[in-house]
Amino acid sequence: MMIILILIAGILAGMAIPVQTSINSRLGMKIGSPYGAAAISFFVGTLLLLIVALVTERHFLSIIGLVPSIPWWILIGGGCLGVFYLTSNILLLPRLGSALTVVVTLLGQMIMALAIDHFGWFHVPVHELNFPRIIGILFIISGVFIIKKY
Repeated sequence: MMIILILIAGILAGMAIPVQTSINSRLGMKIGSPYGAAAISFFVGTLLLLIVALVTERHFLSIIGLVPSIPWWILIGGGCLGVFYLTSNILLLPRLGSALTVVVTLLGQMIMALAIDHFGWFHVPVHELNFPRIIGILFIISGVFIIKKY
């Protein structure tokens, strides 16, 4: 039963992405700046995360003391990639539409996820690239072409 709830949570998170992209793209059009829209989105998200962390994590403020011991690329990598992803989606959506924007970014995510799994990058357990996984990527590529055509 727990795995079903986890999968549902994942599906809901996935469903939120095109909604977020559409909202942020609309914000970018309203203010005349996709980068400004991304900045506003990250600012609001940061405030919300700080509130949630302060309410749910009893020792949240003590985490600050750990920062000097963490490699710089771990500290900034996720945020920089998040900016790239969010801003790219804001720029892509008006040109590609919601469905194609989602599917091409999903294709990129799956290609990188398979590489990370195959090589065990970032201390992820190794899951070798195999024929069924390659077929899965080919299905996603087929989906890109079908969605683009129709």
